[in-house]
Amino acid sequence: MLISPTQQQRLIDVMNSFPLQPKYSKAELLMNDLKLSSSGEVEMFYSPHNEYINPSAKVMLVGITPGWQQMEIAYRTPIQALKAHKSYEQACKEAKIAARMAGSMRTNLILMLQEIGLHEYVRVPHVQRLFEADCTLLHTTSLIRYPVLVNKQNYNGHQPSIPQSEFLYQAVLESFLPELEQLKHPLIIPLGKSVEAVLHQLLDEQRIDEGKILWGFPHPSGANGSRVKQFLHTKSGMQKILREWRD
Repeated sequence: MLISPTQQQRLIDVMNSFPLQPKYSKAELLMNDLKLSSSGEVEMFYSPHNEYINPSAKVMLVGITPGWQQMEIAYRTPIQALKAHKSYEQACKEAKIAARMAGSMRTNLILMLQEIGLHEYVRVPHVQRLFEADCTLLHTTSLIRYPVLVNKQNYNGHQPSIPQSEFLYQAVLESFLPELEQLKHPLIIPLGKSVEAVLHQLLDEQRIDEGKILWGFPHPSGANGSRVKQFLHTKSGMQKILREWRD
């Protein structure tokens, strides 16, 4: 789902109506004025950070959907920017830098990416460099651009699964595919098996090309109890692929 300029302006007006504060609650942000659509207990809310797209990126990290922690940061940051009279485009960019893979997930992600040698592939001293504000090598996104919650809780890719939900799969087709087309053949790193399953379906339907997709990377969430086991199992294979692509 992509929003129209009229919808965007309405959402900007809603954000401008919020007071400046150090943190926002679910009760404040999970409101009907910020809801884009729903299907039963599955709800999709607007979040400005994924409005910013970095077309020059060499690496594209793909999650399932922004979680609540990302969503809160992705509102707090642009609200501050808008009240400082910055443009909405700049506000979205600042939100992207602040919110992308926020929290412990970013820490886990950087550790694993460093260990497989992504820094050598993109020729930077350390993967941490990719997350710095002035670096243009990285683009982070989600299969579903906007936050999806089930019963007001983070959607984890299951119950329902994306391929089995017409509502969610259509959101992938309407947001992820146009976004991917704006990048120039990046290295795609799907974060977890749920993302991989959707990419395999898109490949089977010939909606995307095989390109450079690094299969086997675990979802970096601390809630993923099999993260370490999966990483140790697929690590050497990912390292080999990165070396081949680098050379």
